[in-house]
Amino acid sequence: MLKTVAELNQFLQEHFPQGEGFGLIEDAGDGWALMRLTVADSHLRPGGTVSGPTMMGMADVAIWSALQTKIGPSPMTVTSNLNINFLSKPDAVDMLARARVLRVGKRNGVGECYIYSGSEDHMVAHVTANYSIPSS
Repeated sequence: MLKTVAELNQFLQEHFPQGEGFGLIEDAGDGWALMRLTVADSHLRPGGTVSGPTMMGMADVAIWSALQTKIGPSPMTVTSNLNINFLSKPDAVDMLARARVLRVGKRNGVGECYIYSGSEDHMVAHVTANYSIPSS
């Protein structure tokens, strides 16, 4: 299993290098991951707020990484459904994604993610996602 921050970031770099555009894993454990995104101009939409696609991508990578701590390494695990609820406007500051695995079966996994703007005092989105796990 992929359990450490170094293992997860290395795995992401090798198998999903474009994921760096959504942040880096800062902390992780058995079934969870904490990801940080340093917001750049490319993440902003008009009005200076972090775009929805940026938050969706960040959550997807964070939950996928948390799932890897339970099943990994499994680079061919793919998102089958993602639902996001935008709760408030994010500021153009560092974003945090706290993801956790809710359920793992033989062929699928379910997780959720809380996205914060600046600090964990300002939640801006809640995400749930399902993943299809390939048979070994």
